[in-house]
Amino acid sequence: MYELFASIRFPVAALVLILTGCGGGGGGGSSAPAVPLAAAPAAPAPDSGFVEGVFQPQINFRALCVNPRPGLDSQGTFLAENNWLRSFSNETYLWYDEIIDVDPADHPNPLDYFALLKTFALTPSGAPKDRFHFTFDTEAFRQLSQAGVSAGYGVTFVVLSRTPPRKLVISYTEPNTPATTNGVDLTRGETVLEIDGVDFVNANTQAEIDILNAGLAPADVNENHTFLIQAPDSDQTRLVSMQSTEITSTPVLELKTIDTASGPVGYILFNDHIGTAEVALINAVNQLNSAGITDLILDIRYNGGGFLDIANGLAFMIAGPIAAGQTFDELQFNDKHPVFNPITGEVLTPTLFRTVAGGEFSAPAGTQLPSLGLSRVFVLTGPGTCSASESIINGLRGIDVEVIQIGTTTCGKPYGFYAIDNCGTSYFTVQFRAVNAKNFGDYTDGFSPASGVIAGTPLPGCSVADDFLHALGDPEEARVAAALNFRDTGECPDVASSSARLLQSSASNPLAAADGTVIKPVWLQNQTVNH
Repeated sequence: MYELFASIRFPVAALVLILTGCGGGGGGGSSAPAVPLAAAPAAPAPDSGFVEGVFQPQINFRALCVNPRPGLDSQGTFLAENNWLRSFSNETYLWYDEIIDVDPADHPNPLDYFALLKTFALTPSGAPKDRFHFTFDTEAFRQLSQAGVSAGYGVTFVVLSRTPPRKLVISYTEPNTPATTNGVDLTRGETVLEIDGVDFVNANTQAEIDILNAGLAPADVNENHTFLIQAPDSDQTRLVSMQSTEITSTPVLELKTIDTASGPVGYILFNDHIGTAEVALINAVNQLNSAGITDLILDIRYNGGGFLDIANGLAFMIAGPIAAGQTFDELQFNDKHPVFNPITGEVLTPTLFRTVAGGEFSAPAGTQLPSLGLSRVFVLTGPGTCSASESIINGLRGIDVEVIQIGTTTCGKPYGFYAIDNCGTSYFTVQFRAVNAKNFGDYTDGFSPASGVIAGTPLPGCSVADDFLHALGDPEEARVAAALNFRDTGECPDVASSSARLLQSSASNPLAAADGTVIKPVWLQNQTVNH
């Protein structure tokens, strides 16, 4: 089989196809030389002074870099970078006692060495215990996390089928980007059949896969790539060309009020916990307050996470005064740090709901956060709802705000980290678990609507697959419609009719009821603390 995975070492969302054992050809390799070449003798590893289980303070190696940045770092070696990683991980990693201590001199690439500094244990279901270990170019992380800037086309894809015949569908687009220019006009539900002339659905050589990767994840701006696109409701296809550019994410992409017989309902499509989301969410809540909404549908089906403080502020803006002074979450570090935060040095205390902006994001410090004062909220979820998005659910449940879940099971990431820079790379290693005011944080299998298959922690609500045949926020879109119906009747769509709809859609048009993997930068699939 040939599968898809999201790359974690590129500064943009790289969709990467890899070959696995299915007999497929590799391609792209050079022929053997006429005369075999002898391997060069391996250089002896430097003496690291390595003693298993003995660690020097990380400050001894901090900012000693192979390629120092002027004014930031000093000249160092790969061994110094690795020794910093080793001591840093032993000091702060949540499961530090499960790291196999390896001589840092044996791994001249610090990124490869970092990949070893984690637990390789499995959960009872057989999944890796630590699925969240990654690195990011520091400057690219700053651009993405604070301003939402990355190279691309302004389109977010969802992978519905990871193996041939593959299926890649457009979930949403950003306004005023190559994806939405006249003549391109990509829309939700369209599928990708070819990239630069290569069959996306059935590509099976490494050369073909490299072409697909280059088109899906342009390495830089001003790259031109062509896409064969199929309409969601017909066999009609069209060829479009897009040039990559710097894309600024719009975290609140859709905001509307839906009129119902029992009062107006607000709808927010919230896609990324980035710095610019703070002002966008404040403006959205002010607008919904002016509309006099009586309920809120928060659509976080594609929101993989980001800054916890953004999630905290939004949770307060939903709940209002009842949340003031109460615990949103409490960070728990490894057993070396029961009293003090190992990153900031502060005394560990519960994090209260934020009622004002702290000034680290897009709103000026001291800005009072508006609130809707709701005792319940409808959240639309999918497998791409992760981490900081799940913390909104958990934090509100901790203060008895009713969370009604419409969609499918979330991804299950109650862990988080600080982005720690050294030598131009930001390292993300699991450093804490987060619990709510009721000391609950055990949702490693996600949250599940109670009406469906309970894979994770059950919540009241309805299991409803994603509907790519309707626009996000459309009252007829399956998840929005189910939320409105549950609001009025307290009931989910009829099981029999839902099953029939799923069967019919899978036979005729799978885009009417489908779930898949959202392709986003890995940082936006986690929860991160700003510091």
